[in-house]
Amino acid sequence: MKFKKFGSYLVLRLEKDEEIISALKEGIKRAGIEGAFFFGLGVGKNLELGFFDAHAKNYVKKRFNDEYEFTSLAGNITVVDEQIMVHCHATITDEKFQAYGGHLFEGTVPATLEIILLPFGEPLTRYLDSATGLKLLKL
Repeated sequence: MKFKKFGSYLVLRLEKDEEIISALKEGIKRAGIEGAFFFGLGVGKNLELGFFDAHAKNYVKKRFNDEYEFTSLAGNITVVDEQIMVHCHATITDEKFQAYGGHLFEGTVPATLEIILLPFGEPLTRYLDSATGLKLLKL
């Protein structure tokens, strides 16, 4: 993973065979960021996507093992229990231009993935909300 600062923004380029979420966490830690939103474009494989079932209060997950184009990659960086948390959503398309989307739990970069981070300059934190079962932004 490579990164460069542009004013207050940070641009990351994840490289071939890097695991997306862990590489993103590493770049964020190296840059000292504890609160940000991000957007990205590129390609992923061996992806695990999910959606939150509000009634069951858990994620339903599905694997996508081929290579897919990220037509949208967006999320935020927060701190939960003094640990960096990456909350990432993705929309992916296959060779037939069929789209799938959800929360991105994991995946690997087969070629490149380019991400811009918009840091807040201060930590953004979450707390566990017992009513929803989600870790919500503490604002």
